[in-house]
Amino acid sequence: MKLKIRDSVMVMVGKDKGKTGSLVKINREKGLVFVEGINKKIKHVKGREGNPGERVEFFAPIAISNVAIIDPKTKKPSRIGYNVDAHGVKVRISKKSGEVLVTSSSKKAGMKKEAPAKVIKA
Repeated sequence: MKLKIRDSVMVMVGKDKGKTGSLVKINREKGLVFVEGINKKIKHVKGREGNPGERVEFFAPIAISNVAIIDPKTKKPSRIGYNVDAHGVKVRISKKSGEVLVTSSSKKAGMKKEAPAKVIKA
């Protein structure tokens, strides 16, 4: 699965087709994603023992195959690919324009992970 939390995506099918939002949660086992502000549902809850009935609004998940990442250059939906940059770091790219997809959770390009310092007990 190539999508990450906080990626900007566009809904490709369904009642919210064409709307955009960022990923809030990803369920990799079931192949579902939660997009911020998309696929709003209303559940009617019956009143019980003095509590009045109410309408509860919530956002339902969408199948991951029904969303596409937004290309940062063209602002259109695209697919995701991978390249290795000059520093030897594997980065995600947009297939449409070749631009590098950057999220706040991804590592900075060129910054390799340092080995943890060893603790010596005296």
